[in-house]
Amino acid sequence: MGRSTGQYETTSVAGENVRAFIPHALPPARPRLNLTGKLAAQLRAAEASLASLNAAGRMVPSLDWFVYAFVRKEAVVSSQIEGTQASLDDLLAAEADARVAAPPEHVEEICNYLEALKYAEGQLNKKNGLPLSVRLFNGAHKRLMAGTRGRDKQPGKIRQSQNWIGGTRPGNARFVPPPPHHVADLLGDLERWLNSDDTLPPLVRAGLAHAQFETIHPYLDGNGRLGRLLITLCLQEWKQLSEPLLYLSLFFKLHRSEYYERLTAIRTGGDWEGWLAYFLEGVEGIADESVSVIGTLFDLLTRDRTRFLESGFATVTGSRLFENLPQNPMVTVKSTVKICKTTKPTAAKAIGSLCDAGILREISGRSRDRIYEYSEYLGVLRKGTEI
Repeated sequence: MGRSTGQYETTSVAGENVRAFIPHALPPARPRLNLTGKLAAQLRAAEASLASLNAAGRMVPSLDWFVYAFVRKEAVVSSQIEGTQASLDDLLAAEADARVAAPPEHVEEICNYLEALKYAEGQLNKKNGLPLSVRLFNGAHKRLMAGTRGRDKQPGKIRQSQNWIGGTRPGNARFVPPPPHHVADLLGDLERWLNSDDTLPPLVRAGLAHAQFETIHPYLDGNGRLGRLLITLCLQEWKQLSEPLLYLSLFFKLHRSEYYERLTAIRTGGDWEGWLAYFLEGVEGIADESVSVIGTLFDLLTRDRTRFLESGFATVTGSRLFENLPQNPMVTVKSTVKICKTTKPTAAKAIGSLCDAGILREISGRSRDRIYEYSEYLGVLRKGTEI
């Protein structure tokens, strides 16, 4: 491409000199982005797929069901990319007040991601809330890093020391982000651009924003999760998504080596177009898959509701529990008492009625503290969330 995307500064870290990369402010210039030909076709296809996802979300009667599922799947996969050893089943078991196989601190990290997303969305949707900004990033990071494993990672604070990506030290790292004294200014530039009237297509802007955030790497930990979250926040803020239904972590996880190669090519060769081609491929593929998942889950719920009501096993509390299964696809007697606001015997009968109808299945194999899951529903969601 022959485009300069930044400059290097030699800095001393732990007694050795390293070259840290300082990116130019967005948007790319000299030359400007070339959004023609194949890349233009990819952009149109990704925009069409995103529009279909929005339409699918509007067509279902209870979008909260699907938002719940998509957000949790993203929280799990995004955390796994950073080494968290917990699955979707572990998260759902924890939410059902059941025993969890994974280390508690790993499940806590996934829960923190959910809190960070809830906080950021809440701010963007509030009348006087924070816009896409450094303060918003800091608030989300504080929640992301809460608890034991993140306590020494300066939650909610921009880093004051040099970090690096890959390798055992800065000297053999795959990439060395900007020195700490540049980070505040670089984030300030990014904030101004995110809130500017730049006329680039929103999907392109979201792709650029993610890559820039990852290049700045402004925190000691959590940059990847926050950078992936930024994509969805941008698309919602710029009215491309009405609900948080698009998450690219699964695409990045499945194509991880290309992800790093494309980011490196921006920094070394100015190849923003190559990165955008990869990013837009992910948007189109994940949006199309999400439309399919929404349709599959909706059909499954419609079929099983009828099946349960016609089974001869249906009870009033059982029906109430069924309507709550999309947001509680794993339950215990204890969690059902809370969900249905009922007694333990009635909760146990409700679970029993759904087991008799073949909708819930006992999975713990224990005689006490048993766990039940909506297996078919979870089977659709589990794809890509395995450790």
